[in-house]
Amino acid sequence: MLDADFFRRWMTATAASVDREAERLTDLDSPIGDADHGSNLKRGFTAVVATLEKEAPDTPGAVLTVTGRQLISTVGGASGPLYGTLLRRTGKALGDAAEVTEEQFADALRTGVDAVMTLGGAAPGDKTMIDALVPAVDALSDSFAAAKAAAEAGAAATTPLQARKGRASYLGERSIGHQDPGATSAALLIGALEEAAGE
Repeated sequence: MLDADFFRRWMTATAASVDREAERLTDLDSPIGDADHGSNLKRGFTAVVATLEKEAPDTPGAVLTVTGRQLISTVGGASGPLYGTLLRRTGKALGDAAEVTEEQFADALRTGVDAVMTLGGAAPGDKTMIDALVPAVDALSDSFAAAKAAAEAGAAATTPLQARKGRASYLGERSIGHQDPGATSAALLIGALEEAAGE
């Protein structure tokens, strides 16, 4: 069973991962975006960790809802609303339960991913965070390790794609050959699950 502590560890592990990889995320964002993806997410997740320490939400759903709200208010560009929606909707889907099963979490995360697809109008193959999140959710029923591998493979597979959504889509064919920064940061988020579980 997964409790509020697990979800707090997930967010803390994500923050540490984003902190480590912020420069790489910004480098990926440079040729096809605003060159601020790493710095924006770093600011957002640093604020999330501080907020979770202060507010200490005591259910899995509340941890994710608070996190989503914080990201929306502190992360600039499209990333704040997209990550905020992902985590808020996942949190709402989990409801008020003190503990949830991995299966319930996978179902809730799928709800969150669907909400992001609706918000951004993106589908798999559009060279966005969805390319990492959809395969990760599909693999989550196997294990956190499988979800991490699927997310990383999904992010890597965005390199040869032409962007069809977001800022990168303005570049047309020039977006080909660059790994999508949003898919890359989504893989960091998913990868942190394994760390939170201590696997």
